[in-house]
Amino acid sequence: MVKKVIFLTATRADYGKLKKIIISTQALKNFEAHVFVTGMHNLKSHGNTYKQIELDKIENVTRFFNQSLGDNHSKVLSKTAVGFSKYIKAIKPDLVVVHGDRVEPLTCSIVCCLNNIKIAHFEGGEISGTIDETFRHSISKLCNIHFVTNFVAKKRLIQMGEKSDNIFITGSPDVDLILSKELPNLHDTKLRYNINFESYALAIFHPVTTDIKNLKKNISNFIKALKLSNEKYILIFPNNDLGSELIIKQYKKIKNKNIKIFPSLRFESYLTLLKNSKFIIGNSSSGIMEAPYFGTPTINIGDRQNNRAKLKSILNCDYDSNVILRIINKYKNKKKYKSQFYFGSGNSHEKIINILKSKSIWKIKNQKQFREINHKI
Repeated sequence: MVKKVIFLTATRADYGKLKKIIISTQALKNFEAHVFVTGMHNLKSHGNTYKQIELDKIENVTRFFNQSLGDNHSKVLSKTAVGFSKYIKAIKPDLVVVHGDRVEPLTCSIVCCLNNIKIAHFEGGEISGTIDETFRHSISKLCNIHFVTNFVAKKRLIQMGEKSDNIFITGSPDVDLILSKELPNLHDTKLRYNINFESYALAIFHPVTTDIKNLKKNISNFIKALKLSNEKYILIFPNNDLGSELIIKQYKKIKNKNIKIFPSLRFESYLTLLKNSKFIIGNSSSGIMEAPYFGTPTINIGDRQNNRAKLKSILNCDYDSNVILRIINKYKNKKKYKSQFYFGSGNSHEKIINILKSKSIWKIKNQKQFREINHKI
């Protein structure tokens, strides 16, 4: 009997992680894979990244417009719920696969739960310290199957009452790409994006929705520090969360030859730039999850990622422009760190495909039961 699997993608980052798994699932015998493309993929302001999915020739793709620039989470949630409800009614999936901690996977997980559809979640059990963490844990409680990055994440899900047998330590899928020979070379990447910097740092700053009142001051301090450092930066637009309009507005005012701004970058190209970057600065999870694999130093600003991995290459600081500038000056000539394998060591894709092909995963009940903590974790 054919198993219908829907993959949800709403951001450039989650698609980069899921792409190989989607392609492999579509090639499996007795599987029918579909892709629901929504969120920032469909925003011109963020690079219309759905076009990359078209270029990759992914099959059975449905685009759904669930937001405009600057829409709050409530509006995005309501639009997504209506659109995804109609979509699953037509497809009738056996499994829906979601990733991460954004409002789209949360909404689609609620819809699936209400319609008795099995859900698999990537990267549950992670912590950060903002509303993203609340979303992530909520998704985990709605999902039946968990693909986690490490034992620490599995332990947290067990603390949350999840059944140990339904939690699979696969590592993060993007680690496969990081450790592969599939990344484009730096020369070609620079040509593709017209980057004429010999050396550079990456900069990404997302709005923190629970601290929106301080966003204008915080982004001003961030930009001020970048300018005063006289370093060269590849600056990438933020996620489309509450406050993103303000950040983009401030970016468009920047007139500085040392700062090159992009709405979005192809995931593989982004990883190549990260690999060769002097450091990454801002509050992106990429500085916590991907950068340590390349040994690239991370200057992590604010509390958006503060509770995540505490690794040698990550230095946390507050929003004070003088503090940020001082740390930039300290890090700008820093040698690369030794690679740190905290979120898996590769082969994630192979592990996940084997799990999907196994009979046992399809026997997992849709109705969940809270599990009391067994001291023998």
